[in-house]
Amino acid sequence: MAEEQVRNTSCNKKKVMVAIEESEFSHYALKWALENFNDCLSGSSLVIFTVQTIASVGHIYAASFGSAHPDMLKSVQENKRKFSLALLEKAKEICAKQGVTAETITEIGDPKVAICDAVEKLNIDILILGSHGRGILKRAFMGSVSNYCVQNAKCPVLVIKKSK
Repeated sequence: MAEEQVRNTSCNKKKVMVAIEESEFSHYALKWALENFNDCLSGSSLVIFTVQTIASVGHIYAASFGSAHPDMLKSVQENKRKFSLALLEKAKEICAKQGVTAETITEIGDPKVAICDAVEKLNIDILILGSHGRGILKRAFMGSVSNYCVQNAKCPVLVIKKSK
C-alpha cells in the first residue's frame, strides 16, 4: 500500500512530452507510453509534439529543373503543415482511446533542435521518443534525433526501441 502511494505521488503532475513523426517507431513509442504509463499520464499533462521540416528551396528548384513557380514553396510548406496536423490528430485519437487527454503542438524547423527547445520552453519533466534503430554508421551519416535529445534536452529522455 505504501509503495503504491509513493509510486502514485511520484507520477502526479508530471509534464510529459512524446515527440512523434510519421514513422512506425514514433507511433510505437506513443502507444508504449500510453500502455506503460497510463496511470501516471492520467494525473499528468501530456504533450504530443511534432516538427514540420522547412521546405528546401534548392530541392524544389532542382525537382522542377529550375523553373519552380513562386507559389510552389508556399504550397509545399502548407502541405507539410496539413500533414503535421493530421498526424497530431491521429495521435490525439490514440490517446483518447486510452482515456488520456493530450495537448498537441507543431513547430517548424530542425526536429532535434525544435524538440529540445520545446522541452525547455514548456518545462517538460520527461521526453519520450521512438528510435529508428539505426546502426552506428547510419547514425554517423544521417544523424539521430534521439541521440541529440538524450545529450541536449533539459529533462530525462526515454527512448523506446521497437523490437524486431
